[in-house]
Amino acid sequence: MHSKSVRDQVLTVAQMQMAERDLIDAGITVDELMRRAGEGAAGWVWRLAAGRPVTVLCGPGNNGGDGYVIAAEIAKRGADVKVVAPIAPATDAARNAARNFNGSVSDLSSKSHGEVLVDCLFGSGLTRPLSDPLDKLLGELWNSHRKRIATDLASGVAADTGKLLAADAELRVYDMTIALGAWKRAHWTGPAASHCGRKVLVDIGIENQSVHEQAFARPKIEPLPRETHKYRRGLVAVVAGEMPGAATLAAIAAMGAGAGYVKLLGDGPFNGLPADLVTDTGLLSDSLADDRIDAVLVGPGLGRSSIARDRVCAVLESDRPAVLDADALMLLDPDLLEGMDTSQIVITPHEGELATLCSSFGVQGTDKRSRARDLAEATGLTVLAKGPDTILCAEQEVGYFPRGSQWLSVAGSGDVLAGIVASRLAAGHGDPLVAAGEAVWIHHAAARHAGVAFSASKLAHSVSSAYATFL
Repeated sequence: MHSKSVRDQVLTVAQMQMAERDLIDAGITVDELMRRAGEGAAGWVWRLAAGRPVTVLCGPGNNGGDGYVIAAEIAKRGADVKVVAPIAPATDAARNAARNFNGSVSDLSSKSHGEVLVDCLFGSGLTRPLSDPLDKLLGELWNSHRKRIATDLASGVAADTGKLLAADAELRVYDMTIALGAWKRAHWTGPAASHCGRKVLVDIGIENQSVHEQAFARPKIEPLPRETHKYRRGLVAVVAGEMPGAATLAAIAAMGAGAGYVKLLGDGPFNGLPADLVTDTGLLSDSLADDRIDAVLVGPGLGRSSIARDRVCAVLESDRPAVLDADALMLLDPDLLEGMDTSQIVITPHEGELATLCSSFGVQGTDKRSRARDLAEATGLTVLAKGPDTILCAEQEVGYFPRGSQWLSVAGSGDVLAGIVASRLAAGHGDPLVAAGEAVWIHHAAARHAGVAFSASKLAHSVSSAYATFL
């Protein structure tokens, strides 16, 4: 993957507990870790509260202990702060933190009407649904405060999947989620990810755990060297099919994402194409034999006929770095990949296509992340499982991304993304994982540049200006 950072690592509950044990074994006390977490979180609470009254909801465990530290720090800075604690502290560190808070503590939500609620009821270690009384208490506090902050994770969320622990539970939207020590999967994927609000990370000294899961950091793309030409920048071949408009969208996006030369391959007729988009209507196998081609995209608008399948087969047999999207994914099966080097192939399925691929390749996964990861392991492909919570997998590597604009939910958006992936694969001349990760960031930036209620065409034409922001 791209260069790894301690701040980018995404840990499971078990990995986080092990990382904390490592710090304790090195001589750092639980109380000190709680102080680091609580004081770091208090800084973010202070910013959001901006002097307004704060209510901290504390549970019995160490997440509740963090809450007492937060409350003490907010009080020290001069703001009005109250603690609601329906259950007494149950760990030594939490009891120590509670003793150090000299302010108001109540077990009733009716006595707390503030501006900012800080949820420290339960953190990432929760494994069962909230009890009815606790869920009711959280709901009452929720309704009586204008701003809400989750500490580590919202109470009632499974940290390792982002799922709600109670199927019928209400998932409340937070203004901010403060991750303590390291990111958890629920910050990036599953139902909870869309309800985190702004995500920030507090460093408590957790070191690199050598994990294979990372938040894919904003890329820095190297500018072009002074002495270059179109072939050094990469040649992308986009294979058209029954609906050439989709392939054209992808080609336009590829032109804006750094490639020096983009060709549209197919039978035509091609109407209304940009003057600078080259077309090749020759025999596909002959066209793909061009040694200058650095990456091939097949799938957008391809169709699912036997002719379409032959085109996918031709792309795979060309033995070039490739991106398979849309219809190509519905045609893909173990027979097509048999004997192929799949290490330079990226697939870009949405949820439905991912389910079909998992069925075709006999992959059983319990959630989006496990399905994408297991599919990558089973096939050797780089899997970019797109959607609101996009996940990128290659063998053991798993990458997560900030959520993109909701306006990306428009027909043709995936074609644009596929074109960007192919362009980065060609222009970068490197790792498919890096190319796909860069493409997600560019795609999201293009949506911001396109505004609201945009068409896929406008999105494709916004790629160039979006790409420039990463140079």
